[in-house]
Amino acid sequence: MIKNFVSTVTLDNSQAMKLIHLAESIKAQAGDPNIRKLLEHKTVANVFYEDSTRTRVSFELAGKRLGADVINFSSKGSSVSKGETFFDTIATLDAMAVDAFVLRSPESGAAEKLIDSKTTSATVINAGDGTNEHPTQALLDALTIREKFSLGANQDFTGLNVLITGDIKHSRVARSNAHLLSNLGAKVTLCAPVALLPETADRTDLVLTSDFDDALATKPDVVMMLRVQTERMTESLMPTREQYVSGYQLSAERAARLASHAIVMHPGPMIRELEIASIVADGNQSAIRQQVTNGVYARMAVLFSAIAQKDSIDG
Repeated sequence: MIKNFVSTVTLDNSQAMKLIHLAESIKAQAGDPNIRKLLEHKTVANVFYEDSTRTRVSFELAGKRLGADVINFSSKGSSVSKGETFFDTIATLDAMAVDAFVLRSPESGAAEKLIDSKTTSATVINAGDGTNEHPTQALLDALTIREKFSLGANQDFTGLNVLITGDIKHSRVARSNAHLLSNLGAKVTLCAPVALLPETADRTDLVLTSDFDDALATKPDVVMMLRVQTERMTESLMPTREQYVSGYQLSAERAARLASHAIVMHPGPMIRELEIASIVADGNQSAIRQQVTNGVYARMAVLFSAIAQKDSIDG
């Protein structure tokens, strides 16, 4: 069980598998009316200081499908525009008896700072903080990979080769996935233009490369493409569009080189025809829509485990 969920760095194999199994159980019993009673009389506040579609909506659905009351707070149109501080906003919502805060912030480390501030004793879930982490995205990605490869209950990701390509330097999704998938036993390779790669890997078992075609030649089981995050760049690091497409787009030609069992993933939002060709994004090997579906169940598992302090919905 978890109280707060802010990072995959400290999430070990056992903890990760418990959350994934919980998500699988919730998904299998999604039609059971008792699922909608699991968080009855609990309140979840989605506090978003950044724009979002998939994450915000899936957290809202996750809370409601568990029976919780859900508050959606956006900094736009709020007292933030009048100068209210972040901690005063949280304190205001906390005074309304909130059980969990789902926080999306442009500031790296924001979730940890909220916990350390003691402004609230409620659960804090990191829904993406700056260029740091996006742990629930990594969890839903792991759930999707398990489903796609029909892994057994006690089977981790040992033997799977995962290639993550795109703006690695600014990607909280890449960072959370690199830690979680590695902890689950996968071999993880991070690929990007040199300017969009970190100078060093966060851990010694990660492979860094700037050659996408060489990385594809290793026959990855999973190819996860990432958006180039120009809004997070402090300098002009992006190659020209033509250079990026030539060197790093998952085009139809490149996708044709993948093994027949390989899957293609993308956390969204996609910039079609830049990092991924539409024909690939919508093709038979794409797991992108399944990722979106699983986002609800993964976030239901995190909310239930954190708020109810349980690892299982049984009993």
